[in-house]
Amino acid sequence: MNIDFSGTQISLQPTKIVCTCRNYMEHAREMNEPKPDEPIFFIKPPTTIVPDGSVIELPSFSNRVEHEIELAVVMKDKCKNISAEDAIQHVLGFTILLDMTARDMQNEAKKRGLPWTKAKCFDNSAPLGPKIVPPDKIKWNDLEIRLSVNGKVKQHGRTADMIFSVEELISSASKLFTLYPMDVIATGTPSGVGPVFPGDVIEGYIEGIGALTVKCGKSP
Repeated sequence: MNIDFSGTQISLQPTKIVCTCRNYMEHAREMNEPKPDEPIFFIKPPTTIVPDGSVIELPSFSNRVEHEIELAVVMKDKCKNISAEDAIQHVLGFTILLDMTARDMQNEAKKRGLPWTKAKCFDNSAPLGPKIVPPDKIKWNDLEIRLSVNGKVKQHGRTADMIFSVEELISSASKLFTLYPMDVIATGTPSGVGPVFPGDVIEGYIEGIGALTVKCGKSP
């Protein structure tokens, strides 16, 4: 898809979306999970991405799809095994990502010790936008982050509440696999996650970036 970067439309075609689990303590508590000792990642495929203003079809196999708003990092170049101190020099910029999650499928997978693929990787499950803001234009480690459903605030926090910083996440991810230009790292969600239904309008806001808005639709 195309997305605005400093007033120019660029093509965003990542090889992968690296998502972070339980990076806000209050969210870990609401999921009845302990504080992680190190970053925990999973991968969404590029086919999950849809742009600002999209109608996202909720999957027919789930009875409970939930919203999760996240600050997302877009990588600038190919990198591997980078330090936290050097991480930001490899970043193109920051944007908003909604990690839409089939929570019933995730809970069942957890019980059975199975991967979360069905819960996290369905089409339209990673709305992203509305633009990419370069690092020199944003204070990424202390931003207001907020999500509303039909105008009612459901999630609200600050990126300063992250357990692992943006720099630490980039470094940790780069030690697991090579990061490529336009790869996306989603940095975790604050507490307040909850269900959405067909017809709902979701607005995700992050200070310094703006608002990402999508509408929920029925599965075909």
